[in-house]
Amino acid sequence: MVWDWKSGEPSAKAYVEKAKADFSAKHPDVTVEFVAQPFDQYYTLLGGAIQSGKGPDVMLFNGGGQIRDRVDALVPLDEYVAEDKQRLAGWDAFSKDGKVYAGPVTLQGHPIYYNKALYEKAGLDPASPATTWDKFLADCAAIGKAGAKCFALGNKEGAGIQFWMSALGSGILTAQEYDDWIAGKRDWNSPNVKRIFELWKEAGDAGLNNDGANSTAMFNDSFALFQSAKAAHVIGLMSDVGHWKDFNEFLTPEKLGVMSAPVVTAGTTPSLAYDGGIGYGVAKWTKDPKVAADLVRSLTSTEALQAFYADAGAIAADTTIDVSQAGPAAATIVAALNSGKPALHVALSSKTLDLMGRVSQQLLSGSISVDEAVKQLAASDQAG
Repeated sequence: MVWDWKSGEPSAKAYVEKAKADFSAKHPDVTVEFVAQPFDQYYTLLGGAIQSGKGPDVMLFNGGGQIRDRVDALVPLDEYVAEDKQRLAGWDAFSKDGKVYAGPVTLQGHPIYYNKALYEKAGLDPASPATTWDKFLADCAAIGKAGAKCFALGNKEGAGIQFWMSALGSGILTAQEYDDWIAGKRDWNSPNVKRIFELWKEAGDAGLNNDGANSTAMFNDSFALFQSAKAAHVIGLMSDVGHWKDFNEFLTPEKLGVMSAPVVTAGTTPSLAYDGGIGYGVAKWTKDPKVAADLVRSLTSTEALQAFYADAGAIAADTTIDVSQAGPAAATIVAALNSGKPALHVALSSKTLDLMGRVSQQLLSGSISVDEAVKQLAASDQAG
């Protein structure tokens, strides 16, 4: 049995069928049942299964804290997926203490999308988005005069700050600070770390965001604001929703741009923030880990992932898939993968991310200072 939140979606139908066919060829006598759970209850339901020690054999995870917090209930997959290591990217997000606990299906990251038509309306060159923060602010002023907001932001769930940190962080933190952050050596007192939260507050105070960002749901209200040309930029996703395929349908591929983070701290080299997005792991209680691992391999096979890319617009973890027909935005994203780095927020625990969501709302509403917000986050992060 497989638990996930994807298999019930129409855009995943061909993906699941291809994976099932691949698995059936190897294990014709084994029946696979997919149970699509509601995402908003998924980890609660999974927690119940883990506590009882029985449930699905194979389960879907987001990369980062959600899987790392639960590796005690999972089978290390290294011996089973050795052949897939070169073909697939994104393994780090599903690893802990040097062991792999899930096969990556998608790559998930946080490109800054922009509307080229709004740039033209504001008298800006859509082929040359700003490369520095000062120029970006000047462009935002021109966009404001043209009747649109600079950013579409949904922070009702507190997730907006995660996207902000990871999309803009490579232009704010030095390369050393960035690498240290990912490695777990985080200096919350660094002026550059504080700058991430200062800019978040300053952008809100300056009216760069849509009105009522704290009461706007990211999924999918903030993305709808971008798609309807009420805002010129949105920090979105590479896969699933709020991504190039969704935006292409509304803006058209020719009018959808992807830009690098503007440089805030001199000497930084902006990069695309991405990790393994979603991946399937194997439960410790499964009767036959090898068979379950074979199912994970089928769910990450080239044919299955090709279908997921084609129908759902996922940037698949399989680096051999050709995306050249998907339009300029997807091509720009995939070209940036080689120099990309793990997303800053993914390195944080789910507990610290929850707190970051709350303080981000307080920063926008003006009820907390940046220093107090960073102090709380440092304490949470250091508590582990």
